[in-house]
Amino acid sequence: MTYSLLITAFVISTCGLVYELIAGTVASYLLGDSVTQFSTVIGVYLFAMGVGAFLSKYIEKNLPLTFIQVEILVGLVGGSSAMLLFLSFAHVESFRILLYSIVTIIGILIGLEVPLLMRILGDRLEFKDLVSKVFTFDYVGALIASLLFPLILVPYLGLIRTAFLFGLLNVVVAIWTIRLFRSDLPWLKSLNSLALVTVVYLVGGFIYSERLMSIAETSSFQDPIIFSTSTPYQRIVITGGGKDIRLFLNGNLQFSSRDEYRYHEALVHPAMASLKDPKDILVLGGGDGLAVRELLKYPSVRSITLVDLDKQMTSLFREQQFLISLNKNSLNDPRVSIINDDAFIWLQRCLKQFDCIIVDFPDPSNFSLGKLYSDRFYKSLETVLKPDGLIVIQSTSPFYAKNSYWCVVNTLQSVGLRTLPYHAYVPSFGDWGYVMASFAKIVPGNNYPSGLQYVSRDTFTPMLSFPADMMPTVKSVNKLNNQALVHLFESEWSEYVETH
Repeated sequence: MTYSLLITAFVISTCGLVYELIAGTVASYLLGDSVTQFSTVIGVYLFAMGVGAFLSKYIEKNLPLTFIQVEILVGLVGGSSAMLLFLSFAHVESFRILLYSIVTIIGILIGLEVPLLMRILGDRLEFKDLVSKVFTFDYVGALIASLLFPLILVPYLGLIRTAFLFGLLNVVVAIWTIRLFRSDLPWLKSLNSLALVTVVYLVGGFIYSERLMSIAETSSFQDPIIFSTSTPYQRIVITGGGKDIRLFLNGNLQFSSRDEYRYHEALVHPAMASLKDPKDILVLGGGDGLAVRELLKYPSVRSITLVDLDKQMTSLFREQQFLISLNKNSLNDPRVSIINDDAFIWLQRCLKQFDCIIVDFPDPSNFSLGKLYSDRFYKSLETVLKPDGLIVIQSTSPFYAKNSYWCVVNTLQSVGLRTLPYHAYVPSFGDWGYVMASFAKIVPGNNYPSGLQYVSRDTFTPMLSFPADMMPTVKSVNKLNNQALVHLFESEWSEYVETH
C-alpha cells in the first residue's frame, strides 16, 4: 500500500502541473503577452496551493475519504478547465475573473492533496523517509509533466483533450484509493457511483473534444469554420463565408481573401520595384505563400527561400486546393525552397545573401514573436543582405499602434540601416504599416509588373506621407533584454479594443 500511495503522489503532481500549464497556455492564446499570463497564472496557482495546504490542517477525520473527494473534484474541475475557458471567452465580459477563479479552485484542491497524502502515509513511514519519498515522487512528476506538455500533449492532443485526459487520471487515483481503503470508507457505493459518473463525463469530453473546440471557435468567428487544426506552434482556423476566406492564427486575423492582395502588393512590390533585376529572395514567415505569389511576378527571380516555423502551415497551403487557388500554387513552384525552422536561429547559420528580404511575421503580441523584431534579429538580417539589397518588414498599424510601428523603425535605424516607412489601407485591418530598410538611402523605383490591382508608381507616393495622428509619442528601441515593442503593442492594441 505504501508504494501505491507514493505512485499516487507522482500522478497527482503530474496532473497538477499540467492544469497549471493549460491555464497559462489558454490565457496566452486568448489574452496575449505570454510572460504576463504565465506569471500571473503561476502566482495565483501557487498562492491557492498555499491556501489549500493551510486548510488541510482543519481536516481531522477520515483522511482517505476526504482525499478521494478532493481527487474527484480536481478531476472534474481540472478536466473541464480548458473547455470552460475556451467556451466562455466570447461570452463572458470579465474573462480574467473566470480564469483566476478556476485557477484558484484547482490550486486550493491541489494544495490539499499532498498534506492529506502525507498524513495518510504518516503511520507507515518515519517522518524523514515520508518527506523525502513523497517530495521525490512529487518533483519527478512535475518534471515528466513539463516535458510531456510541449512535446507531446499540446501538439498531438490539444489543450481540451489534454485537460480531460489528466482529469481522468485524477479520478483513477480516486478509484484506486477507494479500492485500497474500501474496508474503512463510509458511503462506499455512493463514492463508486460518483467516480463512475465523473469518468463517463471525462471520457465523453475527451472523445468529443474537437467538437467542443469547434463550438467554442464557432462562437468566436463570424463566418463558418471550414478548417481548423492545432500544431505545435499555433491554432490554425480558416473560415469561409461566401467568397471570403479568412485565416486566423491563435484567434488573430492574418488575411481576408477579399482584400489580401492590397496587403501583399504593398508588402512586396515597392521594394522589388526599386531593385534592378532582383534574383535571390528570402521570405521570413509568410507560410501562406501569398507574398511568394507576388514575388513570382518578376521574371528576374531565380530563387525564393521561404523560412516558416510551422510545417503544417506550409503543407496546408501547398496541398489544399481552395488555398492553392489563393496563392496560385506558388509554394509548389520549382524556384521556391521551403525551410521549416525558427528564422531567428536559421539566420545565424545562413551563408547565402539575398537581393530582397521580405519579413512577414505576425504582429509582436508576445515575446517569442517580439524577438523577431529586435535589434539582434535585424543585425542578423544585415549579414544575409546584399550591399545593394532591400529589406521590407510588415510593422503593424501606425494608426492603432503608432508607438509600436515607429519602434520598429527606430530599431532598424539603431543597427545602422536606412529606412523608408510607408503605409497602406487594407479594409480588413485598417491603415497598415511597412518599413523598407537598406544599407544606403532608398530611392523608390518604378519597375512594377503589369496586372497589379492596388500598388503602382502613382499610388505608392501618398503611402510615404504620415499625418500628425500617426506620429509617435514615445521613442524606443526593441532589444532582446527589454522587449519594449511587445509592451507597447499590448498597451496600444488593448486600449483600442477596450474603447471599441
